[in-house]
Amino acid sequence: MLRLWFSYLQLVELFVSSLVHLLYGFYIFSSAVAGDLSMVLNEYFQKPNMNVVEEKEKLILDEKLHDNDLPPIVLVHGIFGFGKGRLGGLSYFAGAEKKDERVLVPDLGSLTSIYDRARELFYYLKGGQVDYGEEHSKECGHSQFGRIYEQGHYPEWDEDHPIHFVGHSAGAQVVRVLQQMLADKAFKGYENTSENWVLSITSLSGAFNGTTRTYIDGMQPEDGKTLKPICLLQLCRIGVILYDWLDIAWLKNYYNFGFDHFNMSWRKMGIWGLVDCLLGNAGPFASEDWILPDLTIQGSIKINYNLHTFPNTYYFSYATKQTRKIMGVTAPSSILGIHPLLFIRVLQMSQWTHPSDVSPPYKGYR
Repeated sequence: MLRLWFSYLQLVELFVSSLVHLLYGFYIFSSAVAGDLSMVLNEYFQKPNMNVVEEKEKLILDEKLHDNDLPPIVLVHGIFGFGKGRLGGLSYFAGAEKKDERVLVPDLGSLTSIYDRARELFYYLKGGQVDYGEEHSKECGHSQFGRIYEQGHYPEWDEDHPIHFVGHSAGAQVVRVLQQMLADKAFKGYENTSENWVLSITSLSGAFNGTTRTYIDGMQPEDGKTLKPICLLQLCRIGVILYDWLDIAWLKNYYNFGFDHFNMSWRKMGIWGLVDCLLGNAGPFASEDWILPDLTIQGSIKINYNLHTFPNTYYFSYATKQTRKIMGVTAPSSILGIHPLLFIRVLQMSQWTHPSDVSPPYKGYR
């Protein structure tokens, strides 16, 4: 009886969590649409001569910016994030890219693996067609080639023109993996790459050692790779598969999970392909080539094993904390600093402990 009651509570919690995340997603999406509509209306009613003045001012500003030979700053978003051009006028980095043309915000796969995102970031900057590598692509069951960048956003990038990188959450790990790829000369046709192409890496709440939130949402703490049968991430998995399979062009232009190289569109895989993906026999969730396994503690240990720090690169890491002890119980520091829709999940995160019946991910873990 107690077990049934516990299962019932778990289902209720899952329902509430999924509803909260859907509402929050709708809130973000509707905010973007509202912002776009507002911008269109403003442009429509604005006087034409004002536009001419603004364009002239912008050209003067651009000329001044080009005169300064300063390296660009590339801001790399985290999980479920987006770059410039997605979600209309919304900005993941609070409008930083609008302050200076040297601030670049690439749009990487919001749920693709750390490896795939690092490859995408390279070609976003240098230009050309994203090459995920023949061996990796065969192993993970997706196309070797992805998006085409007709013009790189910083094609002159090399050892003499290095870049500052700023990564938020999973974005920080993406940059570190990219630097290691540059050191290993992992990009075909670019044999002159080196770790010195990266001037600095700044981490904002970087998930370098993984995050326990992955287990709260449904990753198995036993292996850090597979999903629990019933969990929030299972619902997310189904939603993402259907989203990509329906392949609604205007919707995907607005927001894209980044799995186009898996060819999950109904045009390419049909009904039976969809069934195969939903059953877990194909797609990114079957091959574990997506970001959640990388963000578990076990996945991060595997990534970090192959990473090095380099003497000519400056590394900065801004760690953040917003919990405190209240009568021996860990709780969020401030209710006011948390979006109301996310408060339950934040409370769960601050209370989570590693299951006592599961071996810790490494010796000395606490």
